[in-house]
Amino acid sequence: QVQLVESGGGLVQAEGSLRLSCAASGRTFTAMGWFRQAPGKEREFVAAIRWSGGSTVYANSVKGRFTISRDNAKNTMYLQMNSLKPEDTAVYYCAVRTRPLIQPLSSMNAVDSWGQGTQVTVSS
Repeated sequence: QVQLVESGGGLVQAEGSLRLSCAASGRTFTAMGWFRQAPGKEREFVAAIRWSGGSTVYANSVKGRFTISRDNAKNTMYLQMNSLKPEDTAVYYCAVRTRPLIQPLSSMNAVDSWGQGTQVTVSS
């Protein structure tokens, strides 16, 4: 079982920045990622990173503004969010895949474990 601890959410003004962190422990994993869910909407993919090699993939809505990275030694993943917009407001969930990775971790059915979520609120 993977334990995931998220941090870094909060309230920020539009065009501001936040950095989310997700520390993982308990098992080895092949990829980590971030999903988000806004009120009244379905959970959606944000970004993912392959643990071995570090290749990344982003949703079009955040490309160029968000950067996903990882620290292998700390088993921690980060999401640097710049130029935030009110439409980025959501609960952000850390996601982990422990099974072999066949394709990017960009769909919910590829996720093996979820974090508890952290709220990000962007005011206009």
